Amino acid sequence: MKIIAVGMNYTQHNKELGHTLINQEPVIFMKPDSAILKDGKPFFIPDFSDEVHYETELVVRINRLGKNIAPRFAHRYYDAVTVGIDFTARDLQRRFREFGGPWELCKGFDSSAAIGTFVPVERFADIQQLHFNLTIDGQEVQSGCTADMLFHVDDIIAYVSRFVTLKIGDLLFTGTPAGVGPVSVGQHLQGYLEGDKLLDFYIR
Repeated sequence: MKIIAVGMNYTQHNKELGHTLINQEPVIFMKPDSAILKDGKPFFIPDFSDEVHYETELVVRINRLGKNIAPRFAHRYYDAVTVGIDFTARDLQRRFREFGGPWELCKGFDSSAAIGTFVPVERFADIQQLHFNLTIDGQEVQSGCTADMLFHVDDIIAYVSRFVTLKIGDLLFTGTPAGVGPVSVGQHLQGYLEGDKLLDFYIR
């Protein structure tokens, strides 16, 4: 399986990071399967970064093989969603960007893709009207609604499938809203989708 992620998919998040350009196409990057963190296992802050940020996102699970998928058929290619966190080594990202280099390492390191419990997509009337949020030690630090995405789920799937074949079990991280920030040892992170807690783990 592979992890496909979308960067800069919420306007307010782009502003908080100082990105002023309006993207005409989705910004896509990948994470390896070794990035998966699941089953409530703790996230260990890596020794190569002094500033790891949480980025809470809706995660979509692909359930069919697909290539060159038309947007109107894209909804057939996923069956479940959850809340996930795209952990980012922000200090590395800034350094890589300064010299115009690729920044996969600041996004794709081990355990950098935390995922919660998946729930059937049929539970929701509209995937583009889902509210999700993250709490740290019981205090809400980030919240968003998929209605605010610059590029919607079905359009992202159609776009990505032009370049790479989607396979059963692939995961799509759909971008984060404003409110990202650093994590520190001992914190308790909990992620919610439409009020249901799907993600629950500690920072070590």
